[in-house]
Amino acid sequence: MTWSRPVGWILDHLVYRTSVSGRDNVPTGGPVIFAGNHISFLDGPVMFGASPRPMHILVKQEMFKGFLGGVLTASGQMPVDRAGDRAALQRCKDVLDAGRCVGILPEGTRGSGAAADINGGVAWLALNSGAPVVPVAILGTRKGDEHLDSVPRPGRRFHVRFGNALTLTRRAGESGRASMDRAALEIRAALSGHVQDSIQLTGQPLPDADFSKDFTAVAGTPADDH
Repeated sequence: MTWSRPVGWILDHLVYRTSVSGRDNVPTGGPVIFAGNHISFLDGPVMFGASPRPMHILVKQEMFKGFLGGVLTASGQMPVDRAGDRAALQRCKDVLDAGRCVGILPEGTRGSGAAADINGGVAWLALNSGAPVVPVAILGTRKGDEHLDSVPRPGRRFHVRFGNALTLTRRAGESGRASMDRAALEIRAALSGHVQDSIQLTGQPLPDADFSKDFTAVAGTPADDH
């Protein structure tokens, strides 16, 4: 994955102009879960290139075909079946248990990027790995009424802001489902609030259109697993 770090930097700073802030909020050691909002297919690579630490990003399995699939695999990214994939969750936990970092776009599919809904997989990972969750606001990768599949012109300004890390734990006497629901609410509140704060600070709004989407719990929600 070493060679892919410069590629991410080139995308962020030579192909596009990316302003990055909040790197000091990212723990310098140990496992970290990066949870970013999702408005464009570029969000994962942009987050990857802006991060102060390398990460393994969950990418929909349909992308792992041909040349692109080879590049994704070689760069350490991990496929996920968005209809439910507990094996992908376990692979992520193994990565975190080894002290490395995982990147997730927990809204599941591209949309408004407001993080009004997130999947349960990120909550399960946070509870079962003990890794802190760093909310990441990604703005500018899609603007106005641009189509979900639009490709931003080179030179566009992007904004990536890393928020304060939060750590979630199970409470005594709390069921697995209750823990999952609470953790998901806390992560959603942190990410959506961070996105709104980032809009105010950067002046870059979310896309105008709030596209309807078939929301699925990416990687499943094994709430009662301990």
